[in-house]
Amino acid sequence: MIKFTPILLALLYALAMYRFSVWRTTRELDQQSSELADPILKRMTDRLARALDLPRVRVHIYEIDPVNGLAAPDGRIFITRGFYRKFQTGEVTAEEMASVIAHELGHVALGHSRRRMIDFSGQNALRTALAMLLSRFLPGIGVWIANGLTTLLAARLSRGDEYEADAYAAALLTKAGIGTSPQKSLFEKLEALTSGPGGAMPAWLLSHPKTAERIAAIEKLESRWQQSLS
Repeated sequence: MIKFTPILLALLYALAMYRFSVWRTTRELDQQSSELADPILKRMTDRLARALDLPRVRVHIYEIDPVNGLAAPDGRIFITRGFYRKFQTGEVTAEEMASVIAHELGHVALGHSRRRMIDFSGQNALRTALAMLLSRFLPGIGVWIANGLTTLLAARLSRGDEYEADAYAAALLTKAGIGTSPQKSLFEKLEALTSGPGGAMPAWLLSHPKTAERIAAIEKLESRWQQSLS
């Protein structure tokens, strides 16, 4: 039992971190967001809603500057104020914004939002347990190795979620009559829109796949759909 105590403590820590992360995220979003009221984007979200057979798709503005979209654990969809400004200035089209919303809807529908919180907590538990174990054999560098391994795992899981959400968005945009062209054109803009420190990280450490790989995956899907119709 004594041998397993560090692992049990790590698991309990992970559970506590999961509950705290959900509470903190929900509270922050409640305090710093409001529902989006834009007639042009509403026409886009109405098309998505019809394709999903829903009365409406609600989108909220998260009052932070970084360009991003996100899906909360409770299923709400958010676009950051920074991203919305890009639309207002014409750097991003309404159809491209619709592709972001469709992507985040994919995260919700596929259960990624809640799972990411659990994964985050689980990775903390794994990092703690590995650090304890490796430090016994590799004092001084065990913690560094544990951090590196869990970072690689997190990046791999996140990239898998992104591909799945891209595929969901591609199908939804196609069904809504918007098509995948805005989705692909936005990918080509994202690097410039989100440029900043850390952009030179190796691809296998990034939480999102490379732009060319994401576009290639969508085109592969489109080719498969065309073949099924012929």
